[in-house]
Amino acid sequence: MPDSAEWAIVLLSLKIGGVAMLAALPVAYALAWALARGRFPGRVLLDGIVHLPLVLPPVVTGWLLLLAFAPNGPVGRWLEAWFGVSVLFRWSGAAIAAAVMALPLMVRAIRLSIEGVDRKLESVARTLGASRARVFWSVTAPLSLPGVLAGMVLGFARALGEFGATITFVSNVPGETATLPLAIYSALQVPGGEASVVRLAGMSVALSLAALVVSEWLARRGGRNVHVL
Repeated sequence: MPDSAEWAIVLLSLKIGGVAMLAALPVAYALAWALARGRFPGRVLLDGIVHLPLVLPPVVTGWLLLLAFAPNGPVGRWLEAWFGVSVLFRWSGAAIAAAVMALPLMVRAIRLSIEGVDRKLESVARTLGASRARVFWSVTAPLSLPGVLAGMVLGFARALGEFGATITFVSNVPGETATLPLAIYSALQVPGGEASVVRLAGMSVALSLAALVVSEWLARRGGRNVHVL
């Protein structure tokens, strides 16, 4: 059975994964909407930039985050000047790294969901006098909700498994940034740590598999609902 230290690692991972997913959600939805419905110059470039973390080595993504959030970096200098805080070597920094890595998967799932909404239903609602905001909240948002939920779960699963960007950006600090992947890596370096690796890896597999199953179920349910409508 996992000991108290290992359960603390799991709880920290869930915390960082949850915060990362919630922080990325509004950005992911806005980007997904722009890519699904927008027609503007540079749309293809924006699509490429959004999905860049999927093809870049995670270490490169972590290095870019480090440059941005370092004390002399543009974002880090602003955070220090206005709020007196730094995200380096903190769980909040790990959440930022996880959010950046989860964002492309969330955008992709949400975008497909928005594109699956029948535009005729929105046109009918507009014809009946509904405003654009009301059409969005009464037609588009409910129909795209299963895809949004699937994207959230998928992003959460990706955040749980984040390693490269996190260790490059905020290092491996026990109790602060040492999530499940980093804790497994540390245990592998310790003689006799195989038992801990097995337990932590088992919990990681169980959490990730559960998230993927839920995400697939939500995506299939959303597809059936749109088809019926």
